[in-house]
Amino acid sequence: MNRGEVHAWNILDRQPIIVKWDDGAFTEISATNKKPEQDKWIGPPLVDLQINGFAGIDFQQDNLSVDQLIHATSGLEDTGCSKFFFTLITSEWDLMTERLAKAKQLRDKHTKLQKSIAGWHIEGPFLSAETGYCGAHPPNLMLEPTEALLTRIRDITGSDPVMLTMAPEIEGGLSAFSTARELGFQVSIGHTNAPDNIIRRVTASGSTGFTHLGNGCPAELRRDDNILWRALDSPNLKYSLIPDRWHVSPSLFRILHRLINKNSIYYTTDSMAAAGSGPGKYQFGHLELEVGEEEIVRLPGTANLAGSALTPINCIRYASEMLRCDWQDTWKNYSIIPAEFMNLITGFKIGAPAEFVEVETNSNNTIKAINLHRY
Repeated sequence: MNRGEVHAWNILDRQPIIVKWDDGAFTEISATNKKPEQDKWIGPPLVDLQINGFAGIDFQQDNLSVDQLIHATSGLEDTGCSKFFFTLITSEWDLMTERLAKAKQLRDKHTKLQKSIAGWHIEGPFLSAETGYCGAHPPNLMLEPTEALLTRIRDITGSDPVMLTMAPEIEGGLSAFSTARELGFQVSIGHTNAPDNIIRRVTASGSTGFTHLGNGCPAELRRDDNILWRALDSPNLKYSLIPDRWHVSPSLFRILHRLINKNSIYYTTDSMAAAGSGPGKYQFGHLELEVGEEEIVRLPGTANLAGSALTPINCIRYASEMLRCDWQDTWKNYSIIPAEFMNLITGFKIGAPAEFVEVETNSNNTIKAINLHRY
């Protein structure tokens, strides 16, 4: 259907709206006084900047196939996510670059994947090797982020958007942030124990994110001085949060939203292969992880979290539950804000690609169903 229109409630402002499209692009987006007859909502699709795998598919494997990547992409679409960043975590450098090159090749050959894989997130190996801060990343595989290594990433990804998570306090870290920006990467601080002065120097030099705030650090921190306080005391950061109720507790989630400007927070599932699948054991790079009935991903036999089994639509559900607000109030943080942070073309704008989600609700405003539309 190359042409059509929808009359529904606008998720972003809760007002009635008429949306029309033709030949794959929006041609009209206008408010109306006529109320929709159904509890139907439309808005920009969800955008996730950190997907390590989905629907049983691990992105860290060497033999990833087109069919597997399409399967994971379709699973994300089924839960309202139209664009995501294919994410690789710390491994042997040659393996990481080979996996990145193969994923790029697969993406570029298939139209569906070109529409969905909006960019690449490289999380490691330029992280802190310090116990607790390295998280589930192998500390023995951490590397100094030299110009040659960063240029290799750019050579593989071409002109595609890239997010690079690094710890600025490691050897060569500060110069690496500068080099990464020159190469056109969006930089993000993460898995770090950087002191105040280092964080200030990084944020003063340009747009900077903070990857999954509240994670990538020890379970127990000094109460008077720790990476959470330092990150929150730093201006101009864009913070990502994982709203699965486990990586960040409900009380901390609410506190962070009171402390941080809402437009400086974006959500991510940080999902791995278990997301969109049932309980069991799954591979995540070097690791075998177990997922219980509560959908918590742990290293077997420990309480340590590693990745998440969160799906995009549950990201919205859980965020609104923790914040004790309507789900519409959290939508922007998982659609427009991450898209703008990575300069992606998406959203409700005339001339933009005709992509939107349609959400059906119950009488108590709970989400009943979600459908992603692309024309």
